[in-house]
Amino acid sequence: MEFTVVDRSVRRWLAGFAVLVAVMVLVGGFVRLTRSGLSIVEWNPVSGAIPPLSERAWQEEFAKYQQTPEYQKVNRGMTLEEYRYIFWIEWIHRQLARAVGLYFAVPFLWFWVKGRLPREHRGKLVGMGLLFIGQAVMGWLMVASGLIDQPVVSHLRLTAHLLLALAMIALAVWTLAEMALSRPRPRQRNRATVGVAVALALLVIQISYGGMTAGLKAGHLSDTWPLMFGALLPSGLFSFVQPAWLNVVEAPVTVLFVHRWLPFLGLALLPLLWRAVRRACGYVPVVTRWLWTLTGLLLLQILLGIAVVTFHVALPLALMHQAIAIGLLVAMVRLLHVTVAIGR
Repeated sequence: MEFTVVDRSVRRWLAGFAVLVAVMVLVGGFVRLTRSGLSIVEWNPVSGAIPPLSERAWQEEFAKYQQTPEYQKVNRGMTLEEYRYIFWIEWIHRQLARAVGLYFAVPFLWFWVKGRLPREHRGKLVGMGLLFIGQAVMGWLMVASGLIDQPVVSHLRLTAHLLLALAMIALAVWTLAEMALSRPRPRQRNRATVGVAVALALLVIQISYGGMTAGLKAGHLSDTWPLMFGALLPSGLFSFVQPAWLNVVEAPVTVLFVHRWLPFLGLALLPLLWRAVRRACGYVPVVTRWLWTLTGLLLLQILLGIAVVTFHVALPLALMHQAIAIGLLVAMVRLLHVTVAIGR
């Protein structure tokens, strides 16, 4: 198979898409932390782009919100001005999603028609488009889950919404790395690729627990570290719901406990990853650079996680924590690509 050299404008477009999706994820985190996500109770992909333009329209929008469990159980007595604030936050979030979708779709079609998308990359780019559609649909299903009985969204749908966005970023980063290659590379598994793949899987699990922690609002349960409720190992971790195994995805205390300590498993395994990558790839500068980047980001993420706990999930710290998680994912994907490309 021959690789086609991809022109710079295509790579810039794809890199911009990855950055915009990352921004979209962080804005989504801001929406969640400000409890603004349930302020718009309908999903109108086209007409929803236009906000209320008159006082009557605002009153009608507010009346719809007043029928929701969030207003009735959490925000009863909220004024129209207070509602406008959370409405605009969610509206901007949805507008950003629309803009990112257009940013991807219009150049994609243009580059395809002009024959500037190499055949070997088209499948991955189509996959990104499908992931974007899936992420948008999951976003509405997530919101809809909080409009029925309880003023909270499904933490599992929230996590799926997050993972679909991160999958777009990961696929974009991988495709950019592929586009940078000027010749075919052998697709051969080695110890390094297996080790990095396992580490990537562990990171995805940890991010999933971060999403579930956010969805369950479990981060507010305990503001002490390393103890939770006065103990390293809280009692009853597998007795909150039945069957017992459901606690690892349904019980807020159990989910929070796993999310707190899983990064330390990754930290403990990090020397083994270094060893496997060194043996397979040697001391190639690019490999060393990504290993150190990964190590630094993991340490920073652990420290930020502790700070988020002890400072009661402060908004700036929580958003930084989420941003570093994206950085870890990018570093892991790039390291995996490097080990596949030059490992032996």
